[in-house]
Amino acid sequence: MEIVADDLESYLEHTTDEENSLLKRVNRETYLKETMPHMLSGHYQGRVLSLLSKLVAPKRILEIGTFTGYATLCLAEGLQEDGILHTIDINAEQQERVQGYFDESAFADKINYHIGDAAVILPTLDETFDLVFIDADKKRNLYYFETIINQVPSGGLILIDNVLWKGKVLDSKPDNQTKQIIDLNARLAQDKRVEKVILPIRDGLFALRKK
Repeated sequence: MEIVADDLESYLEHTTDEENSLLKRVNRETYLKETMPHMLSGHYQGRVLSLLSKLVAPKRILEIGTFTGYATLCLAEGLQEDGILHTIDINAEQQERVQGYFDESAFADKINYHIGDAAVILPTLDETFDLVFIDADKKRNLYYFETIINQVPSGGLILIDNVLWKGKVLDSKPDNQTKQIIDLNARLAQDKRVEKVILPIRDGLFALRKK
């Protein structure tokens, strides 16, 4: 029997933990107010990010690509009591609304929200990150990975989103953006500094554990 993607997503959402009320509102308002709401991690992937964060129990988290803050709030659920999450996004137009979500959350004093170019901001963060989530402009994913890998300790986890690119990584004649993702995946597959596996969650989530 062929499984329809929407039916599978619905099944997965109904067999995982519920979103809290704030996450439901972030989800709803993103779909009402944003032109590309599909960029939101969403219920199922959000619960995956939350669980992974709780397993790592990070003291420091780095997120590159905040969007409307849904994944940020999910990742923050695993922070240690004195933990801090740094999240970076280039879109200043969303800042007031997204900061409002963070201020309403239980993690208001744990989230440092940076607006600007990640390539400029990253060198200013003199931190060691136990968990990193990369979900920004795809053409710079390899740059982000190489920039932060030395700031991740042994046992730390790096997550990179959208590495299956709607299945286009299997195309016989991929377009240029798909080629960049194929190249990223190939390079990471050969990187001896990390243990790695691609999880076929939504658009593909690369999980890399620093050796």
